[in-house]
Amino acid sequence: MIADQFPWLTAIIALPLIAALPIPLIPDKRSKALRWYALGVGIADFVLMCYVFWQHYDINNPNLQLVESYSWIPNIGLNWAVSVDGLSMPLVLLAGFVSTLAIFSAWQVDRKPKLFYFLLLLLYSAQIGVFVAQDILLLFIMWELELVPVYLLVSIWGGKKRRYAATKFLLYTAFASIFILIAGLAMALYGGGEITFDMVQLGVKDYPLSLELLLYGGLLIAFGVKLAIFPLHTWLPDAHGEASSPVSMILAGVLLKMGGYGLIRLNLGLLSQAHIYFAPILVILGVVNIIYGAFASFGQTNMKRRLAYSSVSHMGFVLIGIASFTELGISGAMLQMLSHGLIAALLFFLAGVTYDRTKTMYLDEMGNIGKVMPKVFALFTAGAMASLALPGMSGFVSELAVFVGYSNSDVYGSTFRTVTILLSAVGLILTPIYLLSMLRQLFYSSDQTLMCNLGVPTNIINTDEDNDEPVCFGNDCILPMNAKYEDAKPREIFIAASFLILIIGVGLYPKLATQLYDVKTVAINAHVTESYQQVAVTNPRFGNKFVNSPDVVEKVAMNQDLKINN
Repeated sequence: MIADQFPWLTAIIALPLIAALPIPLIPDKRSKALRWYALGVGIADFVLMCYVFWQHYDINNPNLQLVESYSWIPNIGLNWAVSVDGLSMPLVLLAGFVSTLAIFSAWQVDRKPKLFYFLLLLLYSAQIGVFVAQDILLLFIMWELELVPVYLLVSIWGGKKRRYAATKFLLYTAFASIFILIAGLAMALYGGGEITFDMVQLGVKDYPLSLELLLYGGLLIAFGVKLAIFPLHTWLPDAHGEASSPVSMILAGVLLKMGGYGLIRLNLGLLSQAHIYFAPILVILGVVNIIYGAFASFGQTNMKRRLAYSSVSHMGFVLIGIASFTELGISGAMLQMLSHGLIAALLFFLAGVTYDRTKTMYLDEMGNIGKVMPKVFALFTAGAMASLALPGMSGFVSELAVFVGYSNSDVYGSTFRTVTILLSAVGLILTPIYLLSMLRQLFYSSDQTLMCNLGVPTNIINTDEDNDEPVCFGNDCILPMNAKYEDAKPREIFIAASFLILIIGVGLYPKLATQLYDVKTVAINAHVTESYQQVAVTNPRFGNKFVNSPDVVEKVAMNQDLKINN
């Protein structure tokens, strides 16, 4: 062990895993004790990580902290090496928060509940392991371990096409993750000497540019699948469309963020020279994600598929921020991951709440449910407002930071920046359209003329005792007084409010989130800027219509200083 300290991070990873082992022994036919046990484990682990980061983590230190390193399998150079910094610590908190509320939202699960909660706790451990691993082989192991519970959770508790969706998810992510293993082996073996997979030691190696470009491309595929970058995104709508609500909360709230985390940690941190050449490609892919995701979302009639394509669109801002070459842009990318994690988890939870009442996910089978579910309507509206980046909510701050950071980047040519910003703005215009239209179809009049079956004598509608009009839900129409569609329960209101408090809190005071990682994003951008200068030295002909050479950037800066002085 490197530091003389209690192995806090190992404890945070191990607690859900160890606590999951006795679940098969819990005797409870109605699953009540099982639910509270799983929720208690989730809360305990989240409280533990909050305590550890409050007492033993310094937000002003950009270096790795709480470092633990144990020799695990020395013959192949594999170590149990875990630590956190400003890049991983906020995402660990996000994973703990979303996973705990996802467990609390799974109160309706009555099919094989022991296996369900066992898999949720296993997934809890694996996703935290991804964010804290500092050995690239350990990262790969955690990455693969996370796939197993997700596959089972979708294939057993999903919808009619659950096996297709689960298999597609597994094939996409498992195949793509092979590139993490290949890249790790290539970096570990390069240069000879002792084999190591430690990311800090891999980062100080001097790789040829040709090798860096190959490694960067492979990792872009691996992390691009998880981040749902076009055209590697097609598993996501299928998985969301078939997964249960708690699983969708974790998929959208945490697992997508693994892709963005990997791009910053490995592609920017270890392969920064290759990033200079790939950055314009990331910007273009980000713009495509924003526009394509928005248009595709608008065309979906399945509520969860619409929200899934919305996630594809929002991840485009993460790509642009990562490739911005500015501190504000990279900070905006981090904030977008945290913000979207909260907002998407909230919306998928509320989609599950709505499904529990209506038993359908198709928007054209809904309508007018706002009359009997005003609390669900209010919560869903607040979540949609956050997703469309309403000022005062976290989505607005994160997207604004990405736009301002990227638009102030002198590395890109002015024409390239202008075109990409204008195209990205199209996505901002489409987002309110598809979200507000979803709210209208859900809670107001349906687009179709419904065949009503009241289930009560029709003359009741016209009696003087009750003048309320019948309310339609798909093909079933009932009187409000006879509606079985309950409004949000206290448990559901608590879960939604927990998300909304953070969403609004960060929207009104972004420093709540940015102070956790600002020091780290400044260090990352300084590292990328230094690589940008080195590339120009080794390649005097560097610079094209997309990316300016450092000489051009310097001239632009001098001209701006002259204008200010004059």
